[in-house]
Amino acid sequence: MLKLGKDLVNISVMSLRTGSPVGTAVSMIINPNNLKVEGWYVQDQFTKKRLVLLSGDVRDLVPQGLAVNDHEVLSEENELIRLKPVLEIGFELNGKYVAAQSGKQYGKVSEFAVETDSFLVKKIYVSQSIVKSFSTGSLSIDRTQIVEITNRTIIIEDPTETVPSGAGAPATANQ
Repeated sequence: MLKLGKDLVNISVMSLRTGSPVGTAVSMIINPNNLKVEGWYVQDQFTKKRLVLLSGDVRDLVPQGLAVNDHEVLSEENELIRLKPVLEIGFELNGKYVAAQSGKQYGKVSEFAVETDSFLVKKIYVSQSIVKSFSTGSLSIDRTQIVEITNRTIIIEDPTETVPSGAGAPATANQ
């Protein structure tokens, strides 16, 4: 199932053992190399520290929030050696410019959709300037169209122009 990124932040982290919240997921940790949600920064309910919840420790998405086994799955940043390079990048998807390989600018990422089984970003939604949004509407980009991600820009494949079927040959009249 796809969920919007905004629906996966500022939500409770619920302990399945106690049935109560153990923290609040305040922001996502996204790996820019593969657009995977590696985890969340969590405001701990008890110590008020900023801890990390890994996506692999999420058992389920419930109406109350993210369900985990217990409070013990929350880790401090310095304990997560393999995730350290991703944490240091501090990648944010919203607000990145989107451009085609040809250089054509499309706008900025305004939202994205995450597949809840794999926690991969599947689609990004681009907001365009007011003038463009009146003529073309909003833009949705699938992850397969992304070529490169830089510090400021997401580069996508140049869209191909499609010709409607039957438009290639002129119509002839019967005599």
